[in-house]
Amino acid sequence: MSRAILQVMIRGRVQGVGYRAWVEYQATASGLEGWVRNRRDGSVEALFAGAPKHVADMVALCRHGPPSAKVDSVTSETSRVDELNLRRAGEAFSVLPTV
Repeated sequence: MSRAILQVMIRGRVQGVGYRAWVEYQATASGLEGWVRNRRDGSVEALFAGAPKHVADMVALCRHGPPSAKVDSVTSETSRVDELNLRRAGEAFSVLPTV
């Protein structure tokens, strides 16, 4: 089975509106691994790993976000498996502190 790993940057009104918790819920429900975190510049960064279709579907969901968010842009790039090491031990998907 093939596996995709994408690092995603979401810009807009995405902090303080439950975006990280929404990403965690959606990714976990899709069986994805990875992490999500706020960035000091006001954006949200996430890493999704899993079946290519599920990863692509998750990126598409990020373009809309939860109802209270206003997403201006979503960019993604292929990432390395070692980026998954940022997760907390024992978690398939982690909400990380702001960087």
